[in-house]
Amino acid sequence: MVDSDGSHASDRSNPSDRLAGQYFDAAIDLLRQVRDQEGGRITEAGRLIADTVEAGGRVFSFGAGHSSLPAQDTVYRAGGLAIMNLLSVPGVVGVDVRPATLGSALERVDGLAGAVLDTSPLEPGDVLVIISLSGRNALPVEMAMNARALGIKVIGLTSVAYADATKSRHASGTYLKDHCDIVLDSRIPVGDAELTLPGIDAPFAPASTVVTSAIMQAVVATAAGALAERGIDPPLLRSGNVDGGHDWNGRVMREYADRIFYRQ
Repeated sequence: MVDSDGSHASDRSNPSDRLAGQYFDAAIDLLRQVRDQEGGRITEAGRLIADTVEAGGRVFSFGAGHSSLPAQDTVYRAGGLAIMNLLSVPGVVGVDVRPATLGSALERVDGLAGAVLDTSPLEPGDVLVIISLSGRNALPVEMAMNARALGIKVIGLTSVAYADATKSRHASGTYLKDHCDIVLDSRIPVGDAELTLPGIDAPFAPASTVVTSAIMQAVVATAAGALAERGIDPPLLRSGNVDGGHDWNGRVMREYADRIFYRQ
């Protein structure tokens, strides 16, 4: 028997049977909050990227640990802008480093961000999107501070709630949100876990990757639309698994070769 909400009666036999639906509901609710409350700032961020592309600048995204996943999601992918580049910091990009806890430790190292920016291709007038759920660690805070000092525009994607509930790990006592030209609030609750269940001591089911990735794609979509409004063909990539995709992508990459760094 199927209920009006599409669920089966058997789904309600145990509390755990409802968890998948509850997770989807929680993620959808967060996405709605972001759509309704951050839409203006998402538009502003997309237009800043469009301005940068139109002016001949470059765009980079950075995130540490799981915050790197939404950053990577915009780089070299079908339907995305070819000029989105990943600012990679060895050891903090993901859980491929061993031990995985090293990445968390490196996020708290003072001075690392400066060394990364000094050896990166970023130049004044470029845009750097910095993703950090908590925004409290030294690496994202210093990355934003140093980037702006170099004349780089910074878009910060973070959960502003952490600034009210946690202590900054940077000597200044500030957070990522305090050093950005545009702040996008993911609205993720502190702790990044949407579900609880009797018998399980810790909350579980994080939604930050889902929501933050959606925000990043919304920003990219806005940038593409803004470029088209100005009569500029946005440098979009096609899927390599559709006929003609490789030829299309090759042409785009040749045209924007001076602004694409993941091929070098």
